[in-house]
Amino acid sequence: MNNIRNFCIIAHVDHGKSTLADRFLELTGTIEKRKMQEQYLDQMELERERGITIKLQPVRMKYSLDGQDYILNLIDTPGHVDFSYEVSRSLAAVEGAILLVDASKGIQAQTLANLHLAQEQGLKIVPVINKIDLPNARTAQIKEELSNLLSIEQEEILEISAKNGINVESVLERVIKDVPPPDDKFQDLKFKNLKCLIFDSSFDAYKGVIAYVRVFSGSLKREEKITTYVTAA
Repeated sequence: MNNIRNFCIIAHVDHGKSTLADRFLELTGTIEKRKMQEQYLDQMELERERGITIKLQPVRMKYSLDGQDYILNLIDTPGHVDFSYEVSRSLAAVEGAILLVDASKGIQAQTLANLHLAQEQGLKIVPVINKIDLPNARTAQIKEELSNLLSIEQEEILEISAKNGINVESVLERVIKDVPPPDDKFQDLKFKNLKCLIFDSSFDAYKGVIAYVRVFSGSLKREEKITTYVTAA
């Protein structure tokens, strides 16, 4: 449990979430280079056509730091306000969130909306300024604004270029160091019953419906059958 990190990326639309996720997949060797393509986690045709994330997408990565192997469970979330429900489901399944801000556009409406959702969930925020390589980047100014917004020192804010891969590895290292592992307090005997959150699902032509589940208490075994139900309010 101590070597697991569950986190997501939140940002305003077009601030570079999917590109940063691409770099993570490359750094961790999750996807072979010959199979890699831009916006890899955006699998819907409309997402690739419009260049935006519509549906959240979970992925498991493996990464080594200081001789320790870690499992990094990332959820790439939509940035557009119309898909805020997808974001809220993602935030309920993780312990930390990378708050990504464009160095040229700065803090915008959905940046604040997603940040407030994450803070309400008590998540650890990892602040990152992206696109520092742009000629119109206002990195120093945006860094000051983000520092004031989060009430933190400017030195705590990472500066990266997801497109060019500049300083991206430091983001993964910060996630490992700052985002807490899953809380094992729910494994206490009084919480022995299985309690989970289904935060996403998809359909596979061969496997049928695939549910993505965050387990909060109890345990599941391979090929074990479970039944979901909704109780009346």
